[in-house]
Amino acid sequence: MWKRKALKKKVRGAMKQTYWRMVSVCFLAAMVAGLYPISATFLGTQAVIPSIERNMAAPFSAEITNSQIISSLADRLFEDSLLSDFFNSPFSTVADFIIELGSTSSSAFFSLLRAVNNFFIENWNLSTLLLIVGVVISFLYQIFVRNILNIGEKRFFLENHSYRQTPISKIFFLYKLRCIQRPAWIMFCRSAFQFLWNLTIVGGVIKYYEYSMIPYILAENPQISRKDAFFLTRQLMRHNKYRLFVMHVSFAGWKLLSLLTFGLLDFAFVNPYMTGTEAELYLNLRRNYVLSRSPRYECLNDSYLEHVPSEDELLISKALYDDSRGPYTQISYFAPEQYPVFLFSVQPPFKAVRSPIKADRNYSFLSCVFLFHTFSILGWGAEMAIQILINGTASGIFCPVSPWMPIYGIFGTLILLICRRLIKKPAIVFLLNFVFYTVLEFAMSLIAELITGSKPWDYSGYSFNIAGRVYAGGSVSAALFGCAFLYYIAPRLTDRFMKLRKSVKITVCVCLTLLFAADILLNVLS
Repeated sequence: MWKRKALKKKVRGAMKQTYWRMVSVCFLAAMVAGLYPISATFLGTQAVIPSIERNMAAPFSAEITNSQIISSLADRLFEDSLLSDFFNSPFSTVADFIIELGSTSSSAFFSLLRAVNNFFIENWNLSTLLLIVGVVISFLYQIFVRNILNIGEKRFFLENHSYRQTPISKIFFLYKLRCIQRPAWIMFCRSAFQFLWNLTIVGGVIKYYEYSMIPYILAENPQISRKDAFFLTRQLMRHNKYRLFVMHVSFAGWKLLSLLTFGLLDFAFVNPYMTGTEAELYLNLRRNYVLSRSPRYECLNDSYLEHVPSEDELLISKALYDDSRGPYTQISYFAPEQYPVFLFSVQPPFKAVRSPIKADRNYSFLSCVFLFHTFSILGWGAEMAIQILINGTASGIFCPVSPWMPIYGIFGTLILLICRRLIKKPAIVFLLNFVFYTVLEFAMSLIAELITGSKPWDYSGYSFNIAGRVYAGGSVSAALFGCAFLYYIAPRLTDRFMKLRKSVKITVCVCLTLLFAADILLNVLS
């Protein structure tokens, strides 16, 4: 028997010790995987009820909102019907608000609706084809990124129960293990079954709570079969579905406060509090299930989630462990208050284990020049791809022909030079990235307007924007991109770049710089 108040008390105790890690993991899950759409609505998209036209589609956002897509399709499919009248009535404002809060523009479902809506407007054309490609990409993203990070987030909270130094990178643990196919398949089946049950409305609510433990089961045992995963979640949630529902309702007050703070309270407290409480519930249910030796309990095979081995136990286990079973037995070290990864049931292939990344390394002048061009091209490519796949056009991109976006190159070089010394303080690094990008984008907007006579982009319809030149969601996305560049992309690329002969490195940098200068000249002349 589990008690809601006892679970919450444990989570609050854990938050006192690992607050920033818990917040960081939930923030990554919200911004990268879209697991908390209500939290990211005010940051990552246009204003919840858009009313102002804008000249340029912002990075990482859709040209029209999800509520506008549904309203447009309703007008075309159900013209002069009650449904069409509803979307044009005052009640539609409330419906729009709910749709925007509970959805993301990157979801496969809304990507499909966007393609259908474009087909009705323009029939078959290049934009429709690109939007269909976007549907496929969104579908694959949901299966191999969103669902996998969902499991990784649950793994972090399960380990954090007993190991207070659990790293934030645990959210990517399935990628590190190269164990993706089976968890992705099981999570896809869960989504498909949930969608079908949602058509019955009541059945959808019941199945939502029945399937709620599947990500936790996969976080404990990624190699479990689909039948076993669904069987265990049904067993764990038997007689517990209503109680979990009541526990979710108990957070309603916090959710209301979060809306009043435009989602900021969600990021700062509510999301880690709720997810941590669910993780505590899973650990409680699995403990009782394993102790009772219920059917297929052996599939819940990670005893180290709750049993923290002593240093002597670790040394003995390592001595008895067969080195041929996994590379972690050869490179593992006994980090204090961290899960002993070499004892996990799944071991990565030898080729997947690499030497630690030295993110605080020094960068030579040639390396900085190379990385400036690299980050400029990566930023341009990311914006171009997202605009084409979500909106079916790249007309909103500033300088859409150019394969360079200097703002990203300047931003990347700046964080390499300044944030490198703060590499062990990721929260401060992220905040600095946010500030740097905000200032850079605002300054470049002013400079471009002085040169061209018009704004290169306009974010006036977005929440938390400054004079339409910069908005919080874009800066947050860029700050995350910058962290990925600082902690992973730049060190890895530099390692490879430095292996080249000096003459080759100089040639590469000179060629890239000349092409960049020629590109700027062509843009100015045009």
